[in-house]
Amino acid sequence: MLPSLFLAYTLMYLVIPKLVLPGRYVFAILSAIVIVFLTAALSAALSMTIVDFLRHRNADKLSTLVASEPHPAFYIQIGVAILAGLRGSITVGGVAAAIKLMKCFYERQQAALVLEKEKANAELQMLKAQLHPHFLFNTLNNIYSFTQNVSVKASAMIMELSQLLRYILYECNKPLVPLDKELKMINDYLALETIRYDDGLDISVQLPMVTNHMIAPLLLLPFIENAFKHGASQMAEAPWISLAITIMNDKLEMKLINGKSIGKVNNSEGIGIVNVRKRLKILYPDRHMLSIHDAEEMYIVNLSLELFNMNPGLTKPVYDGAHEEI
Repeated sequence: MLPSLFLAYTLMYLVIPKLVLPGRYVFAILSAIVIVFLTAALSAALSMTIVDFLRHRNADKLSTLVASEPHPAFYIQIGVAILAGLRGSITVGGVAAAIKLMKCFYERQQAALVLEKEKANAELQMLKAQLHPHFLFNTLNNIYSFTQNVSVKASAMIMELSQLLRYILYECNKPLVPLDKELKMINDYLALETIRYDDGLDISVQLPMVTNHMIAPLLLLPFIENAFKHGASQMAEAPWISLAITIMNDKLEMKLINGKSIGKVNNSEGIGIVNVRKRLKILYPDRHMLSIHDAEEMYIVNLSLELFNMNPGLTKPVYDGAHEEI
């Protein structure tokens, strides 16, 4: 029983999870052979000592077996015991391994089915929540044409909104987008937001003019949205925002500072920032640094991100003082 337990649990909880499932088959085979022979040797040792002693109830035989000169028949007995142990260990090990593998394959199959079901539900919910893009843009164009003669500011806002939605619908379904397009979308969003404040918002924006990098879509926008939602829109007097994005040696540095009402404390991060943190961990593991500081009169966001360069030969800084400012 003891050798069988040793073999079964070693195969089920060491060899199969650590070697077979990860695909390290050579090491798995060698480890299984060594463990089988160890089990056979352990079985033979127990059979010729403790088991034999308990079977015959003769303590003298055990002491004689250990102390006396080995007889040639003794080695034959050892060989027979090892062969018997091998037969039993192969049988027990095969059954144990088969049960464990069947259990692992079943669990993987169930996990795949659950994942497929969740994916189907997510796609269904997304389809239910989406408006047809053509209907959406046609409606915006109709509203834009009606507002041109009524309010120039309203028509400008509708046009900016249409461009933002077009980018989100048609560009952001890719894993990576050109950083130029992402920065243009941010600039359009800032222009749309600043219209609401007339000249009451003090905003400084520095963006790189030309870049050959790729970035995950909509990765920077939630921070800028928060600057308006929890900062500028909450300040009764003199709201201000400062945004600076630079590119140096394939590394993006973003520093975003916005004023806030004195004494206002943001106790929890919104769903947008939480999602961005998760996306950064998944898409840029060990390739980003994010710090958010809630000071007395301002929020400070510092983000450092190693980008994908479409032109690896470009090593000079993309941002060298040139910027667009709103």
